[in-house]
Amino acid sequence: MKREIIITNDGSTTIHIPDWNENYHSTHGAIQEAKHVFIKNGLDLFHNQNSISILEIGFGTGLNAFITFLETLNKEEVNYVGVEAYPVAFDEVKQMNYVTELQANQYQEIFDKMHTCDWESKQIIAENFLLTKRKQFFQDIEDKSKYNLIYFDAFGFPLQPELWSETIFKKMYDALLPNGVLVTYACRSVIKNAMLSVGFSIEKLPGAPGKREMLRATKNV
Repeated sequence: MKREIIITNDGSTTIHIPDWNENYHSTHGAIQEAKHVFIKNGLDLFHNQNSISILEIGFGTGLNAFITFLETLNKEEVNYVGVEAYPVAFDEVKQMNYVTELQANQYQEIFDKMHTCDWESKQIIAENFLLTKRKQFFQDIEDKSKYNLIYFDAFGFPLQPELWSETIFKKMYDALLPNGVLVTYACRSVIKNAMLSVGFSIEKLPGAPGKREMLRATKNV
């Protein structure tokens, strides 16, 4: 399947799949979307903790993981698990300009290591950042009460509605610790209702630039 590297409106790169008319990130800005959805409305809720466990649904280009690393430098200990059924090839990763755009050139080796380290085992990326990459379909996730935070960054509902179903969100609910949080860029009524049906409480929040709303779901137990 053909894949293209494109520049989004904030100057950062993403992958475009012409046959699906789908992108890995918002064309309004890959970095600004990641910071708004997953950092501002997710990670920032947990900066009062000494450690945080994060599950990312759709590891993709590693943008969310890398920004999380930057945001937690000299702060929390992070146990980061990224699930990805179809890993991005390293020759594509090398075309991503995130390190430069984030003015983090001193951490280029960290970004590269996130992609070149082994899958299916916990890797020490930095002193306070552990990464486990799992090559796995989302429907096969069986984690129970492990995570404070989930970055739900699957392809969009029109392309893969089965990834936004009650079945998947029940797995997400079960994977979270009590009072754990899931954040996603999406805000369709059918997605909100699927989350509510499995027990989440829902907040509609202002979306990233170019998008009206996003969702934050909390496991209130």
